[in-house]
Amino acid sequence: MEDIKTREEFIELRARGYSFDKIAGKLHLAKQTLIDWSKEFEEEIANLKAVELEALYEKYFLLKEKRLQTFGELLKRIKTELDKRKLKDIPTDKLLELLARYGALVKEDYIEPRFQTSEEIAEAREDKRTLGELTNTAPARYGKLKVA
Repeated sequence: MEDIKTREEFIELRARGYSFDKIAGKLHLAKQTLIDWSKEFEEEIANLKAVELEALYEKYFLLKEKRLQTFGELLKRIKTELDKRKLKDIPTDKLLELLARYGALVKEDYIEPRFQTSEEIAEAREDKRTLGELTNTAPARYGKLKVA
């Protein structure tokens, strides 16, 4: 059990970008063992890196959906403010500039929705399952590790 926990900790540390030297010191393991594990658990490390990167994106509002929502809300507020103003009384060059800028950002992030038929979904699932079967040739010596 301790061996699995050690491997899970290795995967977590490696996904966070720790060097083999730092991990070796922390886990009291040989650097070559860690290099071997890195090759063996490459997919798990990559998945955990992706999860952590996504969390960072979300935290700092970098996800496309969040940006689109934020820009959309700003665009709505700018339009509302513009509708209240009379051009002869208030300089609107800045508001018009912002309207154009946020409009362009929303347009840039727009993705055309793509809907699939039930048959297309079933075909995609079957293709994914077949690809998984064809590429799953490595023996699982240690079972699947769960990475939290």
